[in-house]
Amino acid sequence: MNKKLTYAGIAAVLLLVIAGCGDKPAAAPAEGAGQGSTVANGAGGAYGSNAGGEDAAATATAQPTTEPATASPAATEQPAAPDKQTQNISVYFTDPQQMELVPAKASISFADEAEKYSEAYKALQSSGNADQIPLWAKIELISLEFAGGQITMDIHKPDEAQLGAGGEAFAINALAKTLFQFEEVKSIEVLVDGEQVESLMGHVDLEHPMTRENSGL
Repeated sequence: MNKKLTYAGIAAVLLLVIAGCGDKPAAAPAEGAGQGSTVANGAGGAYGSNAGGEDAAATATAQPTTEPATASPAATEQPAAPDKQTQNISVYFTDPQQMELVPAKASISFADEAEKYSEAYKALQSSGNADQIPLWAKIELISLEFAGGQITMDIHKPDEAQLGAGGEAFAINALAKTLFQFEEVKSIEVLVDGEQVESLMGHVDLEHPMTRENSGL
């Protein structure tokens, strides 16, 4: 009987020990291991995100700055030169002895009326014929305008352009006959260095303005 009680007591103690072992809480994971997992996961997310931002920032920084294109100034088109007309005209010279006026033909090119009369004057200044002496060769044309049927021309006459009475009369007549061949020309005002003068060379009166009537044409 005592043996049975002893065995029963031992069995009870064993049951208590077994029960105690079953209720013992499981050991907590190592602190280092737990923290390592958390850091790895957190770092993976945090560093991954930051790394992406840094890469994006580096990429943005590496991109060259594109400046807005500056439009090139449009090339300025040069105005087309006006078409010129060509006309054959009569010009007047004198013979080597200054005995008479000698007519000749000349071809002039011009874009407008003022240029036409300027070119006609230039034709009076030169001759390719030794028997045709230009009376206006040494007289410079400063300017020429045409308005209201009147040519206004400003000339400069150096001392070497001086002629005698006969040569002066021929010179004025040659100018009148050359310019009055154009029907639209009604009068000619000749100025010397910008001023009206009584005589071109001191021998013959100079009309202001010259007309076909007072020029005897």
